[in-house]
Amino acid sequence: MSFPRPCFPDLKLLPGLAIVALAASLACPSTPLQAEKHASKHAEKAAAPAAPKSPIQITANLADATRKLYHAEVDLPVTEGPLVLTTPKWIPGNHRPTGPVDDITGVVFTANGQTLPWRRDDVDLYEFHVTIPKGVTTLHAHLDCIVTARISQKMAVLEWEKLLLYPANIPTRYIPIQPSLIVPAGWGVGTALAPEGSGPYPVPAAGSTTKFAVTNVEQLEDSPIITGEYFHEFPLAPEITPKHYIDVVSDAPEDSNLRPSVLAEVSNLVREASVEYASHHYHVYHFLLTLSDVAGGEGLEHGQSSDNGVGEKGFADDNHQLAESDLLSHEFTHSWNGKYRRPYNLYQTDFATMQQGSLLWVYEGMTQYLGNVLAARSGLKNQAQYRDMLAMSAAELDSNPGREWRPTEDTAIAASILRGGNPAWSNWKRGQDYYQEGELLWLDADTLIRKLTDNKKSLDDFLKVFLGLNGDTGPEIVTYNRDELIKDLNDVAPYDWAKFLHERIDLINPRADVAGIEQGGYRLVYRDKRTKSERTMAMAGGPRRAGLNCWYSIGLQISNEGIVRDVRWNGPADKARIAPGYKILAVNGHIFSNEALKDAIKAAKGTAGPIHLIVQADTFVSSFDIDYHDGERYPQLERIEGTPAYLDSITTPRTTPEKAPVDKKKDEDE
Repeated sequence: MSFPRPCFPDLKLLPGLAIVALAASLACPSTPLQAEKHASKHAEKAAAPAAPKSPIQITANLADATRKLYHAEVDLPVTEGPLVLTTPKWIPGNHRPTGPVDDITGVVFTANGQTLPWRRDDVDLYEFHVTIPKGVTTLHAHLDCIVTARISQKMAVLEWEKLLLYPANIPTRYIPIQPSLIVPAGWGVGTALAPEGSGPYPVPAAGSTTKFAVTNVEQLEDSPIITGEYFHEFPLAPEITPKHYIDVVSDAPEDSNLRPSVLAEVSNLVREASVEYASHHYHVYHFLLTLSDVAGGEGLEHGQSSDNGVGEKGFADDNHQLAESDLLSHEFTHSWNGKYRRPYNLYQTDFATMQQGSLLWVYEGMTQYLGNVLAARSGLKNQAQYRDMLAMSAAELDSNPGREWRPTEDTAIAASILRGGNPAWSNWKRGQDYYQEGELLWLDADTLIRKLTDNKKSLDDFLKVFLGLNGDTGPEIVTYNRDELIKDLNDVAPYDWAKFLHERIDLINPRADVAGIEQGGYRLVYRDKRTKSERTMAMAGGPRRAGLNCWYSIGLQISNEGIVRDVRWNGPADKARIAPGYKILAVNGHIFSNEALKDAIKAAKGTAGPIHLIVQADTFVSSFDIDYHDGERYPQLERIEGTPAYLDSITTPRTTPEKAPVDKKKDEDE
C-alpha cells in the first residue's frame, strides 16, 4: 500500500485566480472524515478575496526599541469596498495562540490623505474592518507595538507578528509582501531575509532604511530579525552549501565575540546535520543568538533561521554552555523536522486557524532526541554529559505520576493549554511531556532498529528517507501523518511499528520508556551523589536553577528561600500533607537552609525517626513530619556490561570534528 506525501510548492507568487484551486489541491486529509472537512472548508473559501497582485510594503521601525516600542508603516494594495485585515494569532512553533494583538496600539488607516474609520471584528478580535472609498488603490496603515520581552537597551528581536497586517481569509503564502527595516544608529542586523541595494550591511548606515527582497506573508512571519549595538556575524562550515552563519548580539561587548571553540562546535553541527539529514530545505541559514540577562530566553524554530536567546554568559565558558548545549542543535533540526516536514493537522494555510498538536511527539519529540544527539556529535557537550542529561530527563519522566492518567498523546493534543502556568502540582497535571517522552521513544526506535538489523541500520536511515525527502529544496512545507511514519520505519526495518507507536503514545504508561537506554547498553539508576553534569549546571545556572532538588528522595523542589515549588504526588512530602507554596522555616530544630535539609535527609537514612519541619502556610505556622529513610537519590546511567554500547555509537561524530584552539575553562568538582 502506498502512502501519499502531500507537498507544497516552493514560495512562488501565484496569480489570485489560481488560489482557490491550488488551495484545494494542497489539502492533505488522511481519513474520509478529514477529507469531508477539507472539502467543506474549501467550499467556504471559494468566495474568499483574491490575493493582491502587487506586494504589501511594510517598514518596521525599531528606532524606539530602547523605549520598548516598535512602529510600522504598511501600504496595502486595495480596491473599493469592504476590507478585512488581520494580524497573526497562531504563531508556528509556539503551539498556542500567542499573537500579541493586545500589544498592538496606535492603529490608524489613511487613504488619499484622509483618515478612514475602522471597527474590530466582534468575534475574531485579531481582525480589523475598513471600507475602502471609490478610487483608492493604496491603503496606508500605521501601528505601534508595545514590546516587553526579547529587548534591552542594547538589542532587540523582531518576530513579525508584532507588526504584520494583511488581508484576512487568504492563504498567507499567496500574499506578496516586501519588508524594510530601520534600526538604531550603529546597530547590526541578523536575519535570513535577503537585503536589496548596495548600502552598508549588516550594519546599515545611520538613519537609513534597509529594504529586503519580496517574499510572502507566510515566509516573512518565518523570518525574524535580531539587531543590536554589539553585533557579530560569523560564517560557519564554509565548505557546506547553502551558506550558514551565526549572528550574535549581546548586552556586553565581549560576549558577542564568541569563543573559537563555540564557533568550531557550531560549524561541526552544520556538518553533522548535513550528513544526518542528507538534504537542506533552505537557501541560506542564520542562527540568531541573543546573549542577555535582560532580554530573556528563547528557542523558536524557523525554516531558514532560528531565534535563540540565553543569558549573558550562556556561551562564555563550558560550564555555562552545558545547560544550553542542545539549544542551537534543537532549533536547527527543526528546519527539517517541523518546518519542512510538518504534521498535516499542525500546518494551516493562515495564522487564524487552530494548529492541532496530536503529532507533536514527532515534531518536538524527535527533534528533542536529534538535537541532543547532534549536540554530542558536534562537541557542544561530550558523551558523558549527554548520558548524564539523558538520565535526568528519563528520571523526571519516570517519577511523573500524571502519567498514571494522561497518555503522552494528550500532552500533545493539549499543548496549547499546558504551556506556561504555575508549577504547583504540575507533576500530577503533566506538562509538555511530548518533548522528553518523544526523545525516549525515538531512542527506543533507534536502538530497536540497530538490534533488529544487527547494527547494520539505524534511525539515521529513516531520517534520510523522512527528512531528506526530495533532496535539497527551498523552504517548502511537506506534510505527513502517522501512516507515513509507519511506512518509512517499515521500509528501514520491518516490524509492527503501528503497535510500537500505539503502545507508547496512545496508551497510559505508568513508567517511562527506558527500553532505548537499556537497548543502548545502559540502565537508569539512583546514587547518593549528583553527576558532574548536574553539579555543573547547578553552579552555572544562576537564579533559574537555584534551589534544592529533593525530588527523588522526599519529593520536593524548593527555592533557596525555602519556598516549596512543587510536591511529588504520592511522594513522602505529599503523604505528610505538604503543599506547593508552603515555606519551610526550620528543619529538625535548625533554621532552614539547603544544607540543613540535605543533612536531615542523610541523617534519616536507615533510622526510624521522621524528618521534622516547621512550615509557614499563608499566615499560619504548622509542624510536619516526613517519613523517609532512603537518603539522597540522584539519577545517572550505569553501563550494562556485556551488551552493545549503542548509546555511545549514536553519539559518535559522523564527520571529522573541526579542532579549535584550546580556550576552555575546565570543570571543577563541587
